[in-house]
Amino acid sequence: MRRKIKNVFAVADYYCFACSPHNPIGLQLNFFETEEGVEAEWNPKQYYEGYPGVVHGGIQAVILDEIAAWAIYIKAKTSGVTSRLNVKYKKPVISSQEKIKAVGKIRNIQRSFCYVDTWLYGEDGTLLAEAEAIYFIYPQQKAIEMNWYPEDYNSFFDEA
Repeated sequence: MRRKIKNVFAVADYYCFACSPHNPIGLQLNFFETEEGVEAEWNPKQYYEGYPGVVHGGIQAVILDEIAAWAIYIKAKTSGVTSRLNVKYKKPVISSQEKIKAVGKIRNIQRSFCYVDTWLYGEDGTLLAEAEAIYFIYPQQKAIEMNWYPEDYNSFFDEA
């Protein structure tokens, strides 16, 4: 199973650097639900480089953090904020690649903390970076009241 996730937050004044389609300098990530978690594909650009030809580590961390957030939206059915992000950079993310893939899977939820494992893969399937994200998560009703989660979970998906 792989189904497209709609960005329910993407209204005109929404400028999330990672996922808003309205942010001209942002990453404009799109997400897909899988059986186990959430995935995103991204086409690196030269203007996200640190060293010549290599995507900046901070950009990689943004992607890993964002895929964790969307895993929480879809699989934990709530929202939260990053408490900790522990990134391990394995290999350079070459900016000339056609696409890289990010994967996020919830490992565990303990009280108000959600532990999400995330990975970045190159276009050839090579593991480039991984992270453990720990999020403080809100009860769903509180997330809805803060406008950080939709009132209807099904609004993340188009009708079949």
